Amino acid sequence: MFDDLDRKLLHALQLDGRAPFSRIADVLGVAGRTVARRYQRLRDTGAVRVLGLADSRRVGWSEWFVRMGCLPSGAEALAAALARHYDISWVTVLSGGAEVSCLVHATDQALLDRVGRAPGVRSVAAFRILRPFMDEEHCWRVRISALDEDEMAMLRPAYGDGTTPMVVLNDLDERLLPALAVDGRAAYPGLARTVGWSESVIRRRVNELRQARVLSFSVETDARLFGYTAEYMVWITAAPGRTTAIGQALAQDLEIAFVAATSGPANLVGYVVCRDADALYDYLTERVGALDGVQGLRSAPVTSYAKRIGAIPERARLGTPPVAGAG
Repeated sequence: MFDDLDRKLLHALQLDGRAPFSRIADVLGVAGRTVARRYQRLRDTGAVRVLGLADSRRVGWSEWFVRMGCLPSGAEALAAALARHYDISWVTVLSGGAEVSCLVHATDQALLDRVGRAPGVRSVAAFRILRPFMDEEHCWRVRISALDEDEMAMLRPAYGDGTTPMVVLNDLDERLLPALAVDGRAAYPGLARTVGWSESVIRRRVNELRQARVLSFSVETDARLFGYTAEYMVWITAAPGRTTAIGQALAQDLEIAFVAATSGPANLVGYVVCRDADALYDYLTERVGALDGVQGLRSAPVTSYAKRIGAIPERARLGTPPVAGAG
């Protein structure tokens, strides 16, 4: 379980994944060595990873939520195979192994076709993400509630205004982004050796991508370390005129880690995290189900993860870089 310092450190890193430990320490009022050691311990035990992610909407990619029916005996193998793709994230096994779901970041229809033909898939349904209501700066509130407003202001980096035109990724980006997706805090000399470009060029490109809001950083961790044990995917059928209002309302809830409008019969998809099954039941029935305009609600428990948002370390130099989706 995370203690108070862990939570503050994670909140700081969610605000700026590459913030120097000395700056974080000054804001938290502790020694720089203490912050560095704490992060290293959390990273070494697999409790935390800081990942650099590209925003698919700013590089011209589409995002698809894909549900695949499968035999329970083959669910883990299917999920593991999907997790090896850089352009696939949030690979989860649902409903006790009867279904695998993932978020696909597609440059064309070919990837979706390949996903549907994966061994062990008995059925497949793909839904385009039309509008996410959360991002890396406004993600699961439990993860970003440890610092006060003054502390956040001191740590929040100066991003661009978001009006930069769509960015075309270049050869450097195709090497740099996969490396940052493995370790968003990788030092510039190490990135230079991995990518094969000079340290000064890499430093400048990272800053350019951040200013253009193409590159952001997110903390990957397990909700159970915050004391939350019930994780569910939910699909909400909303009255068309109420979709935006419902999505915006849910995005403010402590229990929501991700919510977006999608194509298909259920026009909202969400990721719910609660302390236990009782809290989950209360939230779905008394909060979500009671919202004006909600016409239908389906849910499925997350049995296991094959991948959250980052890249698999041993494949850091291969394939297309992952992009930001669920927070």
